[in-house]
Amino acid sequence: MAPLIFLLVTFSIIVLADKYLLKGRVGLSLAGRIAMGVMLLVTGITHFTNTEEMMAMMPDALPWKREMIYFTGVCEFLAIPGLIWERTRRLAAVLLIVFFIAVLPANVVGSMKQVQMGGMEYGTAYLWFRIPLQIFFIWWTWYF
Repeated sequence: MAPLIFLLVTFSIIVLADKYLLKGRVGLSLAGRIAMGVMLLVTGITHFTNTEEMMAMMPDALPWKREMIYFTGVCEFLAIPGLIWERTRRLAAVLLIVFFIAVLPANVVGSMKQVQMGGMEYGTAYLWFRIPLQIFFIWWTWYF
């Protein structure tokens, strides 16, 4: 839920600032990409601050869990400038969509294990929210 809040609040602030202070110099597309960047910054940080919880989300048989958590956190950080820069925004968006699809199974496993993080403690009922949310993040990335 927190990533969605960061995404929507950041987007709203940027759009309002662009309309009333910046006189349209940012534009809707860049506002959407900046908001996604803020969300990725927040979620990327959690890869380093909540590593143990994220490791618990992963299938038990998977090796190098900690390294994968750190790697995916770095991927989220690298996506931020990729989305912002005009020359790389399309490639970054495609890679980010692939990333969002790739990490969805961890949310499924985490909810089945009822990991104490981000709503997964509610079990598989959490997936009724999380899967549409992941689809929303994919749509957002594609649209903006």
